[in-house]
Amino acid sequence: MTMKTIKGPAVFLAQFMDDKAPFNSLDGLCKWASDLGYKGIQIPTWETRLIDLDTAAESQTYCDELKGKIADYGLEITELSTHLQGQLVAVHPAYDLMFDNFAPDDCKNNPKKRTEWAITQVKNAATASNRLGIRAHGTFSGSLLWHTMHPWPQRPAGLVEMGFEELAKRWLPILNHFDEQGVDVCYEIHPGEDLHDGVTFERFLEATGNHKRVNILYDPSHFVLQQLDYIEYIDHYHEFIKAFHVKDSEFNPTGKKGAFGGYSDWIDRAGRYRSPGDGQIDFKTIFSKLTQYGCDVWAVMEWECCIKSPEQGAREGAPFIQSHIIEATQKAFDDFAGADIDKEQLKKILGL
Repeated sequence: MTMKTIKGPAVFLAQFMDDKAPFNSLDGLCKWASDLGYKGIQIPTWETRLIDLDTAAESQTYCDELKGKIADYGLEITELSTHLQGQLVAVHPAYDLMFDNFAPDDCKNNPKKRTEWAITQVKNAATASNRLGIRAHGTFSGSLLWHTMHPWPQRPAGLVEMGFEELAKRWLPILNHFDEQGVDVCYEIHPGEDLHDGVTFERFLEATGNHKRVNILYDPSHFVLQQLDYIEYIDHYHEFIKAFHVKDSEFNPTGKKGAFGGYSDWIDRAGRYRSPGDGQIDFKTIFSKLTQYGCDVWAVMEWECCIKSPEQGAREGAPFIQSHIIEATQKAFDDFAGADIDKEQLKKILGL
């Protein structure tokens, strides 16, 4: 296993979009991010002010110009994101009304058309990623089963298996297209998605026939809220981790509230997201593990904090990530005491 130095710092632009400058244009956000010390940006493809996804899928010239514009600010595109479109690949009817907000007007109140649009969008992101020279892509799996997560009445036998079969059926044509483009699909393992922990990831992987493009966007903040061991998770799934969000969280249960949060606003929940360094996550060990296992990823700050402003979170995010990046060593610390291989001497050491 060859250790790799994690790339970064980078920032996910989704939460920083605004109607006011510099947050309302690609140029404005690139200068802002570069001035703060970021080296990469993760682009939400539903933001047409940042990228025209359909054009990017069709035009190499457009992609070259987009990449060049971003490079002029000393930045790289780390990944494209289709979290919202990926969500719409699989929506249970109970959520139709709320998730229609993510779809264009001509797809609203038409679940079939909305799903077809979402699938095309994610496929276009694969083609665009290839044109941009990007080999990993961030998205959500969507969910057909989440409403049965803590079931009452009990789930009928076979429901979970059927749900994952259907989820795989919807994603397999997309995964095959990503394979043709040479790009990995990195599902953000996230509450609310059918892929929300290790067991569900394995279920989906098996349902897709262990498709080689099924991979993971690792974000430890979602595991704290589930009370899942986010460090051991890396031991189990490091070979699948192809993208990485640096987002903090905390879990402080009381006698009144716990994992489900009591329908409270984020600031009043036991489990809540925080800016990097303000929560309970052991990022020092995470960066060590990812480096040790040779995970070739960008460290991308995702800001979602119920207390700190996005501006302060962004200012602090770049130095926080930079301070955690480990320059992977290429030699053992005791190499100085080594010697050339001498088989006869080895035999003597072994008493042979």
